[in-house]
Amino acid sequence: MKSDLQHINILSYTTISGTQFDTIPLSYETFGKALGTAPVVLINHALTGNSNVSGNGGWWQDLVGENKVIDTKEYTILCFNIPGNGYDNFLIDDYKSFVARDIANIFIQGLEQLKITQLFALIGGSLGGGIAWEMAVLNPKITKHLIPIATDWKSTDWLIANCQIQEQFLTNSSNPVHDARMHAMLCYRTPESFKKRFQRSKNEELQIFNVESWLLHHGKKLQERYQLASYKLMNQLLKTIDVTKGREGLDVLETIEADIHIVGVDSDLFFTAEENRETHKQLASAHANVTYNEINSDHGHDAFLIEYKQLEKIIEPIFNQKSTNKRMKILKFGGKSLSNEGIPNVVAIIEQKINEGENIAVVVSARGNATDELEELLEKAAKSEAFKEQLEAFKYEQTKLTPLVDFSTEFSRLEKLFKYLSANLGSRLFFEINQNF
Repeated sequence: MKSDLQHINILSYTTISGTQFDTIPLSYETFGKALGTAPVVLINHALTGNSNVSGNGGWWQDLVGENKVIDTKEYTILCFNIPGNGYDNFLIDDYKSFVARDIANIFIQGLEQLKITQLFALIGGSLGGGIAWEMAVLNPKITKHLIPIATDWKSTDWLIANCQIQEQFLTNSSNPVHDARMHAMLCYRTPESFKKRFQRSKNEELQIFNVESWLLHHGKKLQERYQLASYKLMNQLLKTIDVTKGREGLDVLETIEADIHIVGVDSDLFFTAEENRETHKQLASAHANVTYNEINSDHGHDAFLIEYKQLEKIIEPIFNQKSTNKRMKILKFGGKSLSNEGIPNVVAIIEQKINEGENIAVVVSARGNATDELEELLEKAAKSEAFKEQLEAFKYEQTKLTPLVDFSTEFSRLEKLFKYLSANLGSRLFFEINQNF
């Protein structure tokens, strides 16, 4: 609630674009344990959210509170207001001077003023999650656990395009907040969710379809509580998430020291599950402490605000070490991590996870072009083409790479498989190989 707001000032701040501010007020709320007495969980709010994350009217009260998955009896919960969101009556008219990384910078300075050197967890959904990614790259030691939900480290072309449409509504409409919100709701939900909810039903009193009535309602509801300047700023921040801007590609993500728990939504049209899976795949090859979970829902992007039960199960093992709901953590190693220099570190990470009692499975990616070579051998065997000479060359190369490892059993199994395929013309085998070659 606004009466619980606390305030600090960020002095002499210069945005990444070069605009100078003498003072940027930064308001925040805390829940649970007093600062300095318990591990701190920083929750970053989304586009139209605010610092009221728990308690009466809290937008995440089903997840944050006494005896909830993020338990206020165990943790200090901190939530900053993005400067300019209007919740503390501070507005920014020059919204194009800011990008998402500016807010990450401001939040980090806020933590420094509060004398918080490391968080237990940094968590955020949508825009808040994008800012969390930016914070973790700016300060790789900032948190033990990074939990980005329904978000990604960059704004995609699809997201940027929708933000541009939002910008047009906000700039040119005679009813900007109302109309922009109506359009945004189509991005936050899905065709399937509309179909299940409305079934082409009509509001007989208004003589319009119920889906139209619902959109008009959401436009009016936001217009009553949200200011145009705030909406313009948040839309600008949403389309400027990019941890790689001005840096050397995805390598910047490898500097993050936290355990990274990526949570996607299978039906999300804003930050798609496919983009999240790709992020996980790229990051897991070099960062052992990264996991990916997915919320299954018809609700689309807004599922992170709706599917509390699923999200609770995903994050509970992070916040409750005694949880009986410990999901298996997949540790994937490949690329740099499997170099001669990297192997001792891989072993150390596996030993640490075992000693901590974690439920893990280890996946080791194929070396070099081994997977491609095996697929070529399979293709030849399936067509009854000669493959033995190529197989012997493959065995020789793999043995030369790792002379101290005996692969004879694995090679024997492969040869039997190829012979079987060669002898059974017309059979089709679809499979995925993930051997330690």
